[in-house]
Amino acid sequence: MQKISQLAATGQILLLLGTHLYFTFRLRFIQRKIPCGIRLSFSGKNNTSYSALATALAATIGTGNIIGISTAIAVGGAGAVFWCWITGVLGIATCYGECFLSMKYRKTEKDGKRIGGPMYVLERGMQQKGLAVLFSVFTILASLGIGSSVQAHSISAAVTEQIPVSPHIIGMAAGVLAGKVIIGGSRQIGKVCTWLVPVMSAFYLGGCIFILTKNYTVIPEAVKMIVTSAFVPEAAAGGVVGTTVMAGLRTGISRGLFTNEAGLGSIPMAAATAQHASPRDQALVSMTGPFWDTVVMCAITGIASVSSMIAHPGNYAGVPGERMCFAVFRELPVWGDEMLSVSLVLFAFATIIGWNVYGECAVRYLFGEKGVRIYQVVYMMCVYFGAVITLDVVWGISDLFNFLMAVPNLICLLGLRREIEIKELLFTGRHFLN
Repeated sequence: MQKISQLAATGQILLLLGTHLYFTFRLRFIQRKIPCGIRLSFSGKNNTSYSALATALAATIGTGNIIGISTAIAVGGAGAVFWCWITGVLGIATCYGECFLSMKYRKTEKDGKRIGGPMYVLERGMQQKGLAVLFSVFTILASLGIGSSVQAHSISAAVTEQIPVSPHIIGMAAGVLAGKVIIGGSRQIGKVCTWLVPVMSAFYLGGCIFILTKNYTVIPEAVKMIVTSAFVPEAAAGGVVGTTVMAGLRTGISRGLFTNEAGLGSIPMAAATAQHASPRDQALVSMTGPFWDTVVMCAITGIASVSSMIAHPGNYAGVPGERMCFAVFRELPVWGDEMLSVSLVLFAFATIIGWNVYGECAVRYLFGEKGVRIYQVVYMMCVYFGAVITLDVVWGISDLFNFLMAVPNLICLLGLRREIEIKELLFTGRHFLN
């Protein structure tokens, strides 16, 4: 299973990173319009745009932003943070393209609700019904793995770290709480995400900012180490391991691709639920997702971690990669472990309800509304079982299905690339290369 996971990760790096680079250049570095996307996100004229963005962020801002970054540093050194950040920047262009197409080819239901995603683009834009079905199947399977089971296991691990309680109780509680949210439908999920995402992000970032303030004298050294070790082999210094450039490159890119989900096909499904935004405006709003997730959250986590390792190297001796984040938060004057555990629980729970939206979208495409309730029950059962079982096999399978989701989505993106480029051409008045 580990071999399957490695092959899937390699495939994702080659396909997704190549697509990110392509759209970054073809759209004339559309990342420059992030300020415009942020303004549109918080525009009072269209709060459904922010709701769609919050739902996508709930699914993407997860434990990978915390444990994933500390593990990346342990494996790839400080330079992994730089490559994770660069990958997030490049992914913004792909996110713009996939969300633009999702908005253009979405459907309006009888009740006025908007639905969309790569499956509708594949069917209506490319007349590829078979690929649309495959994408939907892979989305459902990925949601039951990485979206529910894996996240529930993270909640169980974080809670039992602090409180001696049965994983069965944790699984049942997580399943019931998630059920109360997801049974209310996409509007209920959107309402929860609009307040949960900023609250959990501010709570976690507050701890990181305290650590940065405490270690402010070594921040320049930490930033220098992150940048230089991305290009030059770094010997072990302080609490930061010595690694090769390739290890940092591979680990950082892999982590960046995993955490922001640009090109996976998931974010466009949330984007399509925005009621009144134009395709271009919602694409600008949605592309801020990878910015907040990777460029902001992962960068702050990385700098806080590396600065702490430099300032207090003795705290990291013999600490495994997945536990390094706890060593960082122990710098808080009180309740450091507890604060990080709460953050992990909130992030994982948000991912559970966010990924349910994606799974429901795929089920609705394949089976209509009649299949949604059955899926919700299965999803909640997976939340319970994820809390009580070991997940080595589930992790490997989830990585595989994530990769398989990306393939038809990227075929769709590249096949309809001219529609994205022409729209941007009409807006900017600039000519693109043939």
